[in-house]
Amino acid sequence: MSDADYPERSNKETIRLGFAGRCPRCGQGRLFKRYLVVVDACPVCGLVLTEHDAGDGAVVPALLILGTILVGLALWVEFKFEPAIWVHFVLWGPIGLLMTLWLLPRLKGIGVALQHKHRSTEIATKPGGT
Repeated sequence: MSDADYPERSNKETIRLGFAGRCPRCGQGRLFKRYLVVVDACPVCGLVLTEHDAGDGAVVPALLILGTILVGLALWVEFKFEPAIWVHFVLWGPIGLLMTLWLLPRLKGIGVALQHKHRSTEIATKPGGT
């Protein structure tokens, strides 16, 4: 099948597919073969994804999102309940870790999906990006 056989997707739908970890072209194949490792090609439609790599692009939004949430919650807990400092260490470390592990693949999937939508290529990139 060619690209013409697949529907043109809106940004919203592309982001939804990336968040779900699905192929940005067919919407059925898995985007990751392991945690944060993008597949070489979609097993369903054959879209080559080796050139679509979000790299560390998901880290900055994850830091901003999780930092805002965790600091806000920590401040709320501190002013509402005034727990001992060890409670904060025990509480926010594991919560922060679990939230990070959950959020990173979703943000990386969004990055790969948006790369496909806006600058898709199945040809190896030339040196210098030209």
